[in-house]
Amino acid sequence: MQKLIIVLLFLGLLSCSTSDDGNNILPNVPVNETIFLNLPAYSAMAVTPGTFAYAPGGISGLIIYHTISDNFIAFDRACPHLAPNTCAAMIIEDGINMKCTCDDSKFALELDGTPQSGTPFAARQYRVIKDGNTLIITNF
Repeated sequence: MQKLIIVLLFLGLLSCSTSDDGNNILPNVPVNETIFLNLPAYSAMAVTPGTFAYAPGGISGLIIYHTISDNFIAFDRACPHLAPNTCAAMIIEDGINMKCTCDDSKFALELDGTPQSGTPFAARQYRVIKDGNTLIITNF
């Protein structure tokens, strides 16, 4: 039993990483944003799964999505395969994909930002903690 616990602890340590996505193109910036869901800009997203909102933070802003499974996820709007610039802010194209406005690369919104075309890098995702009507979005 003791050996099993040691093996599990060792495997847990191996799964820890300081780099979430292995992307060397995007800079690592601290993210610590608080979103109040009772504000008008976020109120529709607060109650309706499948909706989204843009918010400040990260490299090029954030996309916050209320998933069909009633969770909240957040992605950076920076295109993960391009150096940040004014062209490289992603938008929600069809309610299910994020799209890079520079080259039309697409990323799955409902999933984990998986690339649908154009790049091997997924959209940078941040941790979301929901506390009542408040979302805390962070990368630490």
